[in-house]
Amino acid sequence: MTSVPRPRIVLASASPARLGLLRQAGLAPEVIVSGVDEDALSAPTPAELALVLAEAKTAAVAARPEVAGALVIGCDSVLDFDGQALGKPADGVEATARWKAMRARSGVLRTGHCLIDTATGRQVSRTASTVVRFGEPTDAEIAAYVASGEPLHVAGAFTLDGRSAAFIDGIEGDYGNVIGLSVPLLRTLLAELDFSITGLWA
Repeated sequence: MTSVPRPRIVLASASPARLGLLRQAGLAPEVIVSGVDEDALSAPTPAELALVLAEAKTAAVAARPEVAGALVIGCDSVLDFDGQALGKPADGVEATARWKAMRARSGVLRTGHCLIDTATGRQVSRTASTVVRFGEPTDAEIAAYVASGEPLHVAGAFTLDGRSAAFIDGIEGDYGNVIGLSVPLLRTLLAELDFSITGLWA
């Protein structure tokens, strides 16, 4: 792997969970939100949609003059449930309906990852997938969870690092991917751009 100067790292996401995962992995990214209209984008499958969204967000930030020379990381997550791509619910009614449908069933959390090295223009991207097995919260528990407001801010109306963790029986795959970013996949993508993750540690 060639030796290259350590670049600035920019996270093209407003997600505090993704920022936290990167910091735990030893990185110190700056945050620049893309402003991409997610509703304007579509794709044939949930996995492809997650990737399209991630690529669009990353490209939007990478195009800004102030990030010249930086390594831009963008991610986006959707829940693949019965072949449908579920992002953040529109309101409490939708969040409640989703949880009642997901009880005692499984879905696949798809997170698109995209990296752009603005110094060279090189780009790599891939989607990581983790199976999520939902528990059987009661109607009262679902109502309390929706009332907390948390499900309105997360893809699929749930998260493993919040109150809904009590209602998830298990996962098959990468935990971080469900939170919003797969660090093992990030390491692989960085290597494809000739960066070692250890060389990017702050």
